[in-house]
Amino acid sequence: MSQTINSAFNHLAELAAKQLRSTASSKALAPPDGVRLIQGSDLEPRPIDWLWEGWLARGKMHILGGAPGTGKTTISMTLAAIVSRGGIWPDGSRSEPGLVLIWSGEDSPQDTLVPRLMLAGADMSKVFFVDGVTDSRGERGFDPSSDIPLLAERLRELGDVALLVIEPIVSAVAADSHRNNEVRRSLQPLVDLAESMQFAVLGITHFSKATHGRDPIERLTGSIAFGALARVVMVAAKYQTNGKHLFARAKSNIGNDAGGFHYELVASELSDYSGVKAAGIVWREALDGDARTLLSHADELDDAGGDDAERFLRELLSNREETPANEVFEEAKRHGFTRRRIYKAKEVLKVKSRKDGNKGGWFWSLPKDTHTPEDIEDSIQKSVTSSVSSVIEVVI
Repeated sequence: MSQTINSAFNHLAELAAKQLRSTASSKALAPPDGVRLIQGSDLEPRPIDWLWEGWLARGKMHILGGAPGTGKTTISMTLAAIVSRGGIWPDGSRSEPGLVLIWSGEDSPQDTLVPRLMLAGADMSKVFFVDGVTDSRGERGFDPSSDIPLLAERLRELGDVALLVIEPIVSAVAADSHRNNEVRRSLQPLVDLAESMQFAVLGITHFSKATHGRDPIERLTGSIAFGALARVVMVAAKYQTNGKHLFARAKSNIGNDAGGFHYELVASELSDYSGVKAAGIVWREALDGDARTLLSHADELDDAGGDDAERFLRELLSNREETPANEVFEEAKRHGFTRRRIYKAKEVLKVKSRKDGNKGGWFWSLPKDTHTPEDIEDSIQKSVTSSVSSVIEVVI
C-alpha cells in the first residue's frame, strides 16, 4: 500500500514540476513589458473561412480596383447584398448570411447605395452604414484613418459582421498614400481588426492613369503596399466595343489567383419607389486566364474607343443617368485631364448638359442610345427571385 502511495505521490510531483517548467517557459515568452512570443506548438492550423470561396475570406483584406465607370461601387453593393441575404455568388455557390457594414466617402447612402443594394435583393435589416462619430469634440464625420478603434467598439456590439466595405480605401491612410511604409502603418489596424473579429474587408480604389498593359497590382492608385497587404486583389474593366465588363482576380495569397466573370451594368427603376433609379449587375459567363491577359484584351478593344479623355468621360458618365459637371472636373483632375480636354471629349461624345434652375449647377449625361435596354431589369429580378426561391426550398 505504501509503495502505491509513494508511486502516486511521485507521479503528482512530476506533473507539478512539468507545470512549473511550462509556466516559467510561458512567462519567459510573455514578459510583462516587451515583445510577446507564441510558441509554435501552441497554435493549431485552421482552414480559410470563406464567404465566397477563392474571392472573399473572413479575417482578410481585399482590394477591388478599376477605371472610373466600370461599376466598382455597384459590384461592391452587389456582393454586399449577396452576403446580407445568404444569396448566390456568380459561380453558383451560396454565401453564408451575415451583417454588412459600409462606409463611403464618395456616394450618398440614401440616393445611391441603398437603391443599388435593394435592386440587388439585399436584406436591408442586415446592412449598416457608418454615418459619423460623436466624441468629446461633438459630432463629426467618420475618418477611417483615425477612427478604427471607435469602429471596433460598435462592431463588437453588432456581433456577426461578415463584410466591411470601405470606399475609397485610400481614405484609411492618414499620410502619403504613395509611400509604402505609411500605407502599411495606416492600414495595419484595419487588417488586425478584421483578423481578430473575423470579417472580410473590401476596399475600393481606382486604376492610375496611363497604366495600360502593366501588372494589375501596379495599376492600383497609390503605393504598391495596397496590393501587397490585400490577400486578394480583384479588378474591373470595360470593353468599349461590345458594352461588356470584366471582373477578374488579379492576385491571391490564399488561393487561385486567376479567373473571373463577364458582367453587364444595368440601370433600372425600383418597382416600389417611383422615380428612384439604380445601377445593377447582371453576371454573365465565367472566364479563364490571368487578370493581366484578360485586362490586356480589354485594353486592346478599348483602343478603338477614342483617346484617353473620351474613354475616361464615357466610363464616368455610363454609370449614372446624370452626373454633376463639377464632379466630372474634380475626377478628371485626379486622373490628369485638363478642362479643355474634357470639353473636347464632351463634344466628340455628344454629351448632353442640363442646368438645374437659375442658381443650380450643370449636369452631364450620355445620349440615350448608350443606355442599357429596359429588359435587363427582368434578368436582375429573375436572379433575385431564383435566390429567394432557393432559400425558401431549403427552409421548407
